[in-house]
Amino acid sequence: MINGHGDDLYRYDNIRMNFSSNIFSHADLSGLKKHLAERMGVIGSYPEPEPYTLEQMLAERMGISADCVMVTNGATEAIYLIAQAFSNCRPIVHEPTFSEYASATKTCGGERELHFICNPNNPTGSVETPTMNPHALYVVDQAYENYTLKPLLKDIETTESNNVMLLHSMTKQYCIPGLRLGYVTASKHIISQLREHRQPWSVNALAIEAGKYLLENGIPNFPDLHEYLGETKRLARELNAIEGVEMTYSDTTFMIGTIKQITAAELKERLAREHGILIRDASNFTGLTSHHFRVATQDRHENDTLVKAIKMIIDTTI
Repeated sequence: MINGHGDDLYRYDNIRMNFSSNIFSHADLSGLKKHLAERMGVIGSYPEPEPYTLEQMLAERMGISADCVMVTNGATEAIYLIAQAFSNCRPIVHEPTFSEYASATKTCGGERELHFICNPNNPTGSVETPTMNPHALYVVDQAYENYTLKPLLKDIETTESNNVMLLHSMTKQYCIPGLRLGYVTASKHIISQLREHRQPWSVNALAIEAGKYLLENGIPNFPDLHEYLGETKRLARELNAIEGVEMTYSDTTFMIGTIKQITAAELKERLAREHGILIRDASNFTGLTSHHFRVATQDRHENDTLVKAIKMIIDTTI
């Protein structure tokens, strides 16, 4: 699916508040921007055919072999590489979830099962403890692992297994969706299979520079996760108090809900047009309806502004 994802900010010119992407939109990226400006000269040469130096840094941080790590152009590239490497497997996608699992595996088929598990799940925000069949393959996508306190799989667990691939998103962790940076951890054997299908230079030089900088420096103002999750619960309560709106419990900082009076598409367009607020129309997730929408918690002021705007829209709809 090329179109139909959230964070379609490019479609609007008046957005002041962005609840559409499942990341914190107020990260202080000034240090990273300064660093990339100083390293702009790297665009004059080809990057590493594979981002070896970044993979080595990640491996050292996780305490695993670099042969068990593969950096990709966002976690989405990893999904498509997995679909190519294991095209002789039968995909099992647990809906509703991230649409690219189904899109990537349209031509896959075979006897062995290839399960895709998003944990925390997008769009529901739920965290599950997957039960794994040793005869099946599992892709566990932990792109939103930095937005939950629930226990999740560890990389060392995947490298010691021959049937589990763990996906990570530096895009989400460091709030850099425009740079596209992710990585897979798995056994050496599985990573070797994936490398056979990757295109050279798929991760550009600036993304590699950003990844190395962020591993060493991080971002300075990512909110305390306990407080952030607490604000998410408060936002859910405020939205649930609106007549006709019902939010679903989430283990992370984004959540789905329904609105009765109008469709999610109408709600999204009115919020954008009348209030400069962007949310995610979640109706195109398999298993959801035209009345489902998704929001990601921002700061308290913006959250309160969202609540007031939805109330105003409903009041003028009735």
